[in-house]
Amino acid sequence: MHDAEALQERYGVDARTARLLSAFGFDPDLFDRLRAEFIDRSARDGSPAVAAANRVRGDIEPPRDSDLVRLPPIGSAERSRLDRAGREAIAAGYVGVLVLAGGMATRFGGGVKALAEVIGSLSFADVKIADLRRLASELDCAIPLVLMSSFQTDSALRGWAASAGADARVPVTLAQQGISMRLGTDGELFRDRHGVVSLHAPGHGDAPWALRRSGALAQFARGGGRHLFVTNVDNAAATLDPAIIGAHLDSRRPLTCEVVPGHAVGGAPWRVDGRLQIVEAFRLPPTVDPLATGVTNTNSLVADLQVWEADWPLTWFEVRKVADGAEVVQFERLIGELSASVDTTMLLVDRDGTDGRFQPAKDPDELAARRPEIARILASRGITVSG
Repeated sequence: MHDAEALQERYGVDARTARLLSAFGFDPDLFDRLRAEFIDRSARDGSPAVAAANRVRGDIEPPRDSDLVRLPPIGSAERSRLDRAGREAIAAGYVGVLVLAGGMATRFGGGVKALAEVIGSLSFADVKIADLRRLASELDCAIPLVLMSSFQTDSALRGWAASAGADARVPVTLAQQGISMRLGTDGELFRDRHGVVSLHAPGHGDAPWALRRSGALAQFARGGGRHLFVTNVDNAAATLDPAIIGAHLDSRRPLTCEVVPGHAVGGAPWRVDGRLQIVEAFRLPPTVDPLATGVTNTNSLVADLQVWEADWPLTWFEVRKVADGAEVVQFERLIGELSASVDTTMLLVDRDGTDGRFQPAKDPDELAARRPEIARILASRGITVSG
């Protein structure tokens, strides 16, 4: 942790901003290096340098049919086998859950998305913990839940965790993701209309760092944990399915990424120089059709303990956003890029229907449109509004 007073002097920020930077693990040396690289590229190559810096390099090909492992359908003998293996691992205390609930909390009217109501009175966070409590009770075991929060969501999520009540079957801990400062397109610190530096959360690629820094990973390992299931908080359909854990164990690879048929904004599996990995659409060269894969990454994954323990070289991407009516640049990293370093299984799952696992809701309008399907999926898994 860097001293708040030193950060205040170094960047000319107010005391409150300096305290936030210090509390959420801001690394000034890393920030200064990324900022200098951005300024140097912009001066040398102009504004298109931002896009060029993000591009993946190498021979890029769509995945082969054999690259995708299909989750067997419900009712099949193979699905039952995977389900049993997953249940055994969960009951033995080997499995925990990480819910990505950080970000900037801006698309739900400034409220924290995790606490937005999904079905009836149940919020996204309520759905996640209800699923785990049901399964933990069924298997008579504990399933630890870690929430990755941000400087924008941490306080509200701590309040939610306290109000949800202590339950030894699903102990809840928080792991804070990092924090950074936005730049103007000229490379100077961007300040809002009040002259305050604009802060941002630097992406879900912070997850391994946040788990280690918070102590949540060490606590999970001490309890015998071996595998973490990860999901976005806004994807209510991504429950902890024992068959997914079973499929991960069956693959004998340290990382399993769930993908679904069809297209959506975001990433997909690609072969880069022969290596299968998740690549975000904005990283593809303009000569590559982003729809050529026919499948979409869900950002739900299972990773073994050693994946979280290692400090993988995740790329810091230069991302353009609009803040306070102006174009800004911020540095982010993405969790799916773990697949560039770790041997990965691409598990093809259903998007919709009883076995559906991908119903993301990035804003209130999308949530309203998806709510009937989400309710049907959750009801099939025993998650309904009581009363």
